[in-house]
Order: sequence, then structure tokens, then C-alpha cells
Amino acid sequence: MPRPRASRALENAVRRLGFVYVAGVDEVGRGCLAGPVVAGAVILHPDRHIPGLADSKTLRADEREALAVEIRASAVACATATLSPSDIDRLNIHRASLTAMRQAALSLVPLPGFVFVDGFPIPGLPVAQRAVIRGDARAAAIAAASIIAKVERDALMCRLHDDDPRYGYDRHKGYATADHLAAVAKYGYSAAHRRTFRPPTLFDLSDTIAD
Repeated sequence: MPRPRASRALENAVRRLGFVYVAGVDEVGRGCLAGPVVAGAVILHPDRHIPGLADSKTLRADEREALAVEIRASAVACATATLSPSDIDRLNIHRASLTAMRQAALSLVPLPGFVFVDGFPIPGLPVAQRAVIRGDARAAAIAAASIIAKVERDALMCRLHDDDPRYGYDRHKGYATADHLAAVAKYGYSAAHRRTFRPPTLFDLSDTIAD
């Protein structure tokens, strides 16, 4: 079955209203036990079509990586923002995700006149915006943002794996897979883990920290 591709219909409609720079914003890593949350922001060039843009979760790793290269080469502007596990613990994951998305959007040069954001509106964003449910599957600019954020975060998780291979970050990227939970049960939490989010299977574990 063909994979559904994200459309540029929303962006084009806003451009017809007079907005020149229209951005898409998304984040990855919200539901993880470990690692940062990374947000991406992209202003696609209206005359440079990038085939295959889709929700990053539906793409293979090699497809995401190839598209990320093309997005960065073809877009008007791209930016990412990263908030660490300690930031997530301090703010909570919802606020940290919104903060990362706001930082990514405001890092774009030129600054967009309108932003499409996946899921939730971004508080404190001094730019016109619209939240789009399942935006990474519907809007091409949001899909592009999800792809560059996912590729960057996966690379960060692989570097964490190189520093400490006990947890298998290169495989699960910090999500609560069975082998990740088994590693936490055996070794405790590492410095890369978020202390404020634990799945029910970890509630009875001790608060040991692996340094």
C-alpha cells in the first residue's frame, strides 16, 4: 500500500492570503524515557518540490536521512532546538516540547510570518500560527520539520550509545521498549534518563542511578 504523503495545500492557502514565509514546526522524543526532546522548524521553498515528505515515523531511517539532506539543501530555512533531560524534568515534557518548538521557530532566518505546528499551539509565539492535529501526516512543512528533528535526535541518541552502550540507545532511541526496560531494571537510570517520567513497569524499581 502506498505511504500517504503530506500535502502543501495548507501552506499554499496561507500564502494566497499574503504570507510569504510559512513554516512547519514539530518535535520528536516526547514519549521517551531517555534523551532530549528535539524540535524542528522548516520553511519550504514554494518552487522546490521535495517528493516523499511524510510523517517521519512512517519512513525508514535511510529515507529520513536522505530527505533531511534534501530538505536542508532546498528549503528557505531550517532550524532545530534541543532540550535536555534535565530541562524536561524542570519544565515537564509538555512545556519542554512547546519550548523547544518555540525556540526552533524563532531561530528561523528569515522569521516566518505564519507557522503551522503539529498538535498544540505554541504559547508566547509572536507569529500567527495554527495547530494542526496529525499535522506531520497532513502538512508538508510539518512533515519536513519532523524529519529533520527525528534525524538529529537519532544521531544524538547514537552518540549517547557510544558513551554508554549498556542501554541500547542506538536501537530504541530512548523509547520504553522491552530491552530498554530490562537495561534500566539491571543498571538503574543513567544521566540521560528523565527522572519525572516512568512507565508503570518501573514504579517498583529502586531509585538507583548509574553514573
